[in-house]
Amino acid sequence: MELCVVDHPLVAHKLTMLRDRETSSPTFRRLTEELVTLLAYEATRSVRVQEHRVETPVAPTVGTALTDPRPLVVPILRAGLGMLEGMTRLMPTAEVGFVGMARNEETLQPVTYAERLPEDLSGRQCYVLDPMLATGGSLAGTIQFLVRRGADHITAICLLAAPEGIEHLREVLADLGVPCELVVAAVDERLNEVGYIVPGLGDAGDRLYGLAH
Repeated sequence: MELCVVDHPLVAHKLTMLRDRETSSPTFRRLTEELVTLLAYEATRSVRVQEHRVETPVAPTVGTALTDPRPLVVPILRAGLGMLEGMTRLMPTAEVGFVGMARNEETLQPVTYAERLPEDLSGRQCYVLDPMLATGGSLAGTIQFLVRRGADHITAICLLAAPEGIEHLREVLADLGVPCELVVAAVDERLNEVGYIVPGLGDAGDRLYGLAH
């Protein structure tokens, strides 16, 4: 798995504003969309393209177009939904699917509780959206699920990651046989005793949807 930490002043600025506990939910949502668009610019660097002939008002020329099948954007419910607008703003022709992951409290393994995806993802590039890579269980489970459906290239986009989550993802995906990339705005210090990223930004889902305490 390849890790890309996007080093850009605007990325750092928007992330700092997201971390601020005084940032309201409407502002948090807007900043998330803006930050994801910046991250998506880097994450789509390897998107598959082909030559495309067009007629300009002056003369014919050869440009670039996305290949078929189109890329698939997959937010992990629920917090990943807050990243969707920022991603599709940059790549509006992409298709969108959804995956819901939860942890089985007996086996401690991620299980899929909801999904809306094509049955056959053969030859598809997938972009998975999940704001926080903490333990890595949900993201790893989603990537495995997509690969079982036939996806042959996965890029995960997260606002923040913890070293523990990155290491877990590396271990789980080591023998996957499919190229995977992780694009983040920052790698934070650690997880605390209840699994929150430190310093982090709190619970992204709660802050996106106005349920923070």
